[in-house]
Amino acid sequence: MNLLSPPRARLPIEVVFDLVCPWCFLGIRRLRRTLRARPDVAADLVWRPFLLNPDLAPQGVPRHDYLIRKFGGEDRARRLHGTITDLGRVEGIDFRFDRIRRVPHSLDAHRLVRWAGRFGAADQMVEAVFEAYFTGGADIGDHQVLAGIAAHQGLEGTLARRFLATVAEVEAVHADNLRAHRLGINGVPCFVIAGRSAIAGAQEPEVLERLLDVALVEG
Repeated sequence: MNLLSPPRARLPIEVVFDLVCPWCFLGIRRLRRTLRARPDVAADLVWRPFLLNPDLAPQGVPRHDYLIRKFGGEDRARRLHGTITDLGRVEGIDFRFDRIRRVPHSLDAHRLVRWAGRFGAADQMVEAVFEAYFTGGADIGDHQVLAGIAAHQGLEGTLARRFLATVAEVEAVHADNLRAHRLGINGVPCFVIAGRSAIAGAQEPEVLERLLDVALVEG
């Protein structure tokens, strides 16, 4: 510890996100890059679930069917994914949409993040689930897959699987999703800093820095 360094300002940052949202993965990477460049800020990330596809079947749907329903076909989706892929490379993300075979319901993945939070591992679990889905094409709606991700992060896979077999945290995830909608959040990612300043979208670090500065002045 450098005694000559000024004290770091603690800022809670609520991240409203969905684990099947590529823009969320991109936006959170940009947030992490912003925070690395701000040693004067000690951020406490609070993960708030948002369900982009709440009516999806629990077992998910084939990706082809989903793209037809959401985009009208694969051509439009391919153009959009190309843009996201290019932006992702800047943040060190190797988006591999071609590996995704099923679009999962994200409820259980969000539950796993909340479970990991009991062990202080929510931040790394968010990153690991994003990586598994968007670069590996893993079915993050599958309990076995999620338990494997937990084990790979040094947590107890058997305990994760037992947790997912229950209904623990189901109501909490739905409550956070409802809360976000009641607050007027209808797109993710959305970052709420110190409970006051909020901004939606995968913002550039320069924009996020300005928001941090506003929060520090107001705090």
